[in-house]
Amino acid sequence: MNILAIDTCTEVASVTLYSAGVKTSRVLSSVEKSSGHILRLCDEVFQESGRQLNEIDLIAYSKGPGAFTGVRMCVGVVQGLSFSCNIPTIGFSTLELLGFRASKILKEEKIAIALDARMGEVYWAAYAHGAISKMKICGPEDVDCLGDDFVGVGTGWGVYYDKLHTASNVKLTDLTIFPEASELVDLSIHAIESGQKPAFELPQPIYLRNNVAQKSLK
Repeated sequence: MNILAIDTCTEVASVTLYSAGVKTSRVLSSVEKSSGHILRLCDEVFQESGRQLNEIDLIAYSKGPGAFTGVRMCVGVVQGLSFSCNIPTIGFSTLELLGFRASKILKEEKIAIALDARMGEVYWAAYAHGAISKMKICGPEDVDCLGDDFVGVGTGWGVYYDKLHTASNVKLTDLTIFPEASELVDLSIHAIESGQKPAFELPQPIYLRNNVAQKSLK
């Protein structure tokens, strides 16, 4: 199976093309509006792998929450690529992607994810034993009390550490881990093996902060 994976929902934009068991990846960070470079990154992985878009069997993508422009860019690019060659898609939340990646890197079963949502809030979720739960947007003082067997990851911990620490009772954090498209490949393969079917329907974003999304679309 040939899989193209795309993530532009945070400050790190990344693309991975998976073919014949090999991942070809591009990751772009520390660049203003990194999501705007996503088509160039796609071109690069196609050139390096020797594949073409019409050879892709599945597009995996992150659908948010995250930076509003980045989420729209990711979903919009996936829509265009999918419709142009009638390629099915499968989407995952940014929080699940980060939890999955952190769990693999840290070799920990329980991950407390907090992404900075601006406006004094965080995108929050708990990732435990391979499943995401408690996904919401809230103030850092309103997150769930999880316990010291969780490890905190995500940009929210860097911005609101004291409040998150007090509310969640999470003691350990790792601020070096970011979402990357390479893990979308593994997530999609696992989802398909578990019975989930890729869709041909219009890919849809997850914003969580619906009132902001609605205002921005007017």
